This record gives sequence, C-alpha cells and structure tokens, in this order.
Amino acid sequence: MPTDSRATAAALLPLVGGPANVLSVAHCMTRLRLGLADPSRADEEALRAVPGVLGLVVDGGSYQVVLGPGVVGTVTAAFEELVGRSTVAGGLAGRGAELKGERQRRNATPVKTALRRLAAVFVPLIPALIGCGILAGVNGLLLNAGLLPWLTPALAAVASGFMALIAVFVGVNTAKEFGGTPVLGGAVAAIVVYPGVAKVTAFGVTLAPGQGGVLGALAAALLATYVEKWCRGRVPAALDVLLTPTLTVLVAGLATLYGLMWAAGAVSTAIGTAADWLLTTTGAFAGLVLGGLFLPLVMLGLHQALIPIHTTLIEQQGHTVLLPILAMAGAGQVGAALAVYVRLRHDTSLRTTIRSALPAGLLGVGEPLIYGVSLPLGRPFLTACVGGAAGGAFVGFFAMLGDQVGATAIGPSGWALFPLLAGDRGWGTLLAIYAGGLLTGYAVGFAATYVFGVTDRVIAAAGSGRPAPDPSGGPTPDPSGGPTPSRSG
Repeated sequence: MPTDSRATAAALLPLVGGPANVLSVAHCMTRLRLGLADPSRADEEALRAVPGVLGLVVDGGSYQVVLGPGVVGTVTAAFEELVGRSTVAGGLAGRGAELKGERQRRNATPVKTALRRLAAVFVPLIPALIGCGILAGVNGLLLNAGLLPWLTPALAAVASGFMALIAVFVGVNTAKEFGGTPVLGGAVAAIVVYPGVAKVTAFGVTLAPGQGGVLGALAAALLATYVEKWCRGRVPAALDVLLTPTLTVLVAGLATLYGLMWAAGAVSTAIGTAADWLLTTTGAFAGLVLGGLFLPLVMLGLHQALIPIHTTLIEQQGHTVLLPILAMAGAGQVGAALAVYVRLRHDTSLRTTIRSALPAGLLGVGEPLIYGVSLPLGRPFLTACVGGAAGGAFVGFFAMLGDQVGATAIGPSGWALFPLLAGDRGWGTLLAIYAGGLLTGYAVGFAATYVFGVTDRVIAAAGSGRPAPDPSGGPTPDPSGGPTPSRSG
C-alpha cells in the first residue's frame, strides 16, 4: 500500500472524531464514505486542508470525503485497517453497530433507502464496465481500421465475457445487499442468461436467453432473498441446509421463468424504445433538460436511479445514449469554474481550489468543483447548469439528425469518455459531436457565469469565505453538499 495513502488515512481519522466515531467505511469511484456516530465531531475545515482531499459531501447518514479515482481505493483500505485495529483494541464493535442502526433509522426515507440500495447493487460493477467498455472501443477501432485481425477476436471475447454474465453479478450483489445468500441470488439470476431458457414458453411466447437483462436478474434475486428469509423462519433446523436452498432456487426460479423474465423484458424493451424515441424526436429539447438537470440530480444523489437504465441500454444496444448528454453537465461546471477564476482575481484561496480541481473536472470528476466552488457561491451553480443544458442540446440536436452518440460503459465522463464512445456512425463523427458538445458546455457555462453568475454579492461572499445569499430569497446552498433547510436531500 502506498505510503501517501497511509499518511492520508492517518490524517483523516482523528479529524472525523477518531475510530470511536466511525460506524462504517466504504468507497465509490471517487469518495471515501463514512458513517459517523456524531458528524458534528468532524472538523470540516481541517479535513478540507488535508493534502489530497478534493472536497466534502454530507448526505444523510453518510459523511463523504472526495479523494478522486484510484486514490480513494488505497486510502479506504488504509483507513479500514486503522479503524479495525482501534475498534478491536477498544471493544467498540457492539456499540458501533448499535449507533449505526440508530442513525440509519433516523435518516432513512423510502426514496433515500431505495436509491442507496440500488447503488450498492450496481456501483461495484462499474470498474468492470469501464474496463470492458474501453476494450470494446479499442476493438471497434481495430476492426474499422482493419488492423491486427488476429487480435480482434480475442479482444471481443475479453470485452464481452463480463456483459454476457452481468446478470449473475447483479444477482449476487442484490442478495448480498438485501440480506440473502449471495450465491443463491446469483444462481437464480443465472437463469436469465442460461441458453436452455429458449426451450421454455411463457405467456405463449418462447423465452430468449438474456430476456429481461439486469432488471430481470435484479427482480429474480430480490424474490429469491425473500423466499430464503421466509424459509429460514419456518423450515426445521435439521432440514434447513437441504430444504431452504432447494425451495429458494425452485420457487424463485420458476417465478423468473414464468413471469419475471417476460415482465422485465417488456420493461427493458420499453426503456430502449423510449430512449431512442426521446432523442430522435425531441433530441435538442431532451438534451437541454437532461444536461441542465443532471448537476442537481448529482447533488441530491438521485442520479443513482439512472444506473440500471444505463446498464440496461448497454446490455441491450451495446451503449447508453444518455451518458454523453448527461456528461455535458460537467462541461458546464468546468466553464463556470473558469469564469469564477477569471472574475475573482484577488481571491487566492478560491483560485487555488479551482486550479487543483480543474484537471479532475476535465476528466469528469465534478465533485471538487461542485462542492468547492460553484455550490458554495450559489449563482455559479445555476449558470453551470445552463452550460450543461446547452451542451446537452448540442448533442441531442445531432441525435435528431440520426447521429446518436453513446458510451459503452458508465462511470467516466468529460475527456475520459472519449475512448468509450460508440454509435452507428464512424468514430470520427462521434468524436466531433461529443467534442462539440463539450466545447459548447464550456463556452456557455463560462459566458453565463461571467455575465450573470459572479455578482457583487458573490464577490463579497468569496472574499469573506461565506456562501453567497440565494438571489431568489431561498435558503443558501450548503457548501458541504448536505441537505438545506428546504429539502430532505
């Protein structure tokens, strides 16, 4: 483990209240996610000053330290090691579990809980989606160029293997998240992709392997979890090891074949049809709305609801046509940050933050700019959304002309999305449209922020280190990214 990661973890631990205050440790693509017994014990100012920390986000019961891709994994491992040692030494495991349960009950809402669990199923799959997506893109370039014909079949196999069995991984993660036995969730979900289902007829229609995709696998594993829990409470202990797995696989498996696959297949087809219709019919308007609203969705955590939609489109069509449009929100954010950098010439601290966060923003990691620059200032967050809307409208306009741009994986955006571009046109056309969208988002985000976003109030707030008052009269955005008084997050 890198020494810098250990040093960062060691610096973070006392600033979040020490090991006794840490109830849970996890991470996503860019953030170290901590469950804290008492978030008020965290020293936010000191945490932001730790080298390598790009920002902070408080979301319900989760205290999130933005570290960036790659780094976050090694820091999380070091942090877990430090907390684990202290927890064992101090005998805090029982107390921590009790506090964690109390805090989860206090902060849980149906929407938050559903989205958090949905993310727990799909987010762990993103690294494989990225890796396989990039390889699929490279393979496509080689095929189009007629290069290395001996290598392309191997690359196709490597890139496609995971997607062929993604339903199994979804099933395992679903059962794990909802309290079932992971391998049983995987076993039931595997039915969705088993070639033998082609011999089964449901509702007068012969099933097809893969019908229902990840949505069918999610539903199948969820049903298997409930069946398993029902059996655990009723089957005699002496027969549990035999009957519970058998009944779980049998009941959930038959329900999958004679109901869930058909229903999930209809939903999956509807998602693909709706996405194509939306872009080919109302592309510019749809792009404007999606690109303009994505930053608020990220801020509220509601973007997690799009993960299974992206995954369904990738599984069904080979790429998601929504991600390149949503990625324009990051372009608007970059443009807004550049305008703030130009206008606030004398705010050394803020300009330093922008210089540090801008490379990550260009590569699609937007949290440092959101929580460190635009959201605390207020108006620049809104003008960044205007830039995202303009970029989305640009990409959506070409979709109306039949030039849809898709991405073979989810996770990256900004410049990092270039290797993942896919569609019905040549790669040069896809590159030009996506690059044009980014440039539009940069330019409009910069212009809107320069003219409307940096007012005298924003300049005064930046100089005082306080968030700018909301010009609409509403509550001031919380620079930590946590809930404001007017919303529940």
